[in-house]
Amino acid sequence: MADDISYVRKDFLPALAAPTNDKSAIGWVRRNLFASVKDSILTVAAAVAIVWFIVNALDFLLFSAVWSGSDRAACATIAQGGTLPDGWHGACWAYVGDWFTQFMVGSYPRDQLWRPILVAVLFVALLIPFLMPSAPRKGLNALLLLVVLPLIAYILLLGGSFGLSHVETSMWGGLMVTLILSFVGIVVSLPFGIVLALGRRSKMPIVRAASVAFIELVRGVPLITVLFMASVVLPLFLAPGQGIDKFLRALVGVSIFASAYMAEVIRGGLQAIPKGQYEGADSLGLNYAQKMTFIIMPQAIKLVIPGIVNTFIGMFKDTSLVSIINMYDLLGIVKASFGDSHWLTPVTPLTGLIFAGFVFWLFCFGMSRYSAFIERRLDTGHKR
Repeated sequence: MADDISYVRKDFLPALAAPTNDKSAIGWVRRNLFASVKDSILTVAAAVAIVWFIVNALDFLLFSAVWSGSDRAACATIAQGGTLPDGWHGACWAYVGDWFTQFMVGSYPRDQLWRPILVAVLFVALLIPFLMPSAPRKGLNALLLLVVLPLIAYILLLGGSFGLSHVETSMWGGLMVTLILSFVGIVVSLPFGIVLALGRRSKMPIVRAASVAFIELVRGVPLITVLFMASVVLPLFLAPGQGIDKFLRALVGVSIFASAYMAEVIRGGLQAIPKGQYEGADSLGLNYAQKMTFIIMPQAIKLVIPGIVNTFIGMFKDTSLVSIINMYDLLGIVKASFGDSHWLTPVTPLTGLIFAGFVFWLFCFGMSRYSAFIERRLDTGHKR
């Protein structure tokens, strides 16, 4: 019988070395970048490409750039040396400096610039404590930022009262228009999106059908169509001789479009809440409003913070489409500046687009980082 089981080992295998646990930077590089010959080749090739791009980008944006000048002659000078080919020159930041005020506020009267500057200062002063979780008096802060500040901004920017000269919205432009459209769209879309999401999940057929029809209709067309309809169709509901301000039409169009998308984001959060939460709220004797306000909605919003911020970021970038109704945001003003013969050079358009892209990226990156911060702070399932 012993011969029949001769395949069974009678000695132990030699002990293997303990696995390495190198958590140093060199260990991470070895595991992730140089684990094999193929990884090493790809890492070196990528590093060479990145270094080449960074060196040339820095040369174009900084070292060979033109920082001062009064006209296109300063930026049309042929550069020699550097990493750029002979005959090429860097970015024309002198042109950006000359157009900077236009990029910020459009054609707003220069002797009244203190008004948008004051609004910007008040906005920053109220926004910073509003975004700080530990700041006191959140209710008062929210009231001032979301209700009082828009009224003050309306009076200051538009004028026509309290001794302020009237400034037509057609003279507004640049980053000011982008921020106003985005701020109003964010403030309006979140509560309206919540209402639409609850309406879509309502047990009342008329409310549910109306919510579904609105959401699907608006989400089924591009923002350009919504803005065009807001510009053309809204005046048809008014009496002859009356009109709606063009900027107000843009605000309505952006808010409607963002609300429909926000409704679907919120609805996804509501569907992710376990049924036991609804049943637990019912067992406590809470009515529908109390259940949604104190139990369901806080959890749903917490779950969909990335989706909410993603909608905000998309809306912030989509404000450039208001040019379809002859409103010029930052990108629209930058594109309009390309026709200025005073600064017409081969690098002027590229410089202007780089500047606009950096400003858009700065705001979008800030929103995404704040979203990540809030997610970590509300992550009760893990230690912070």
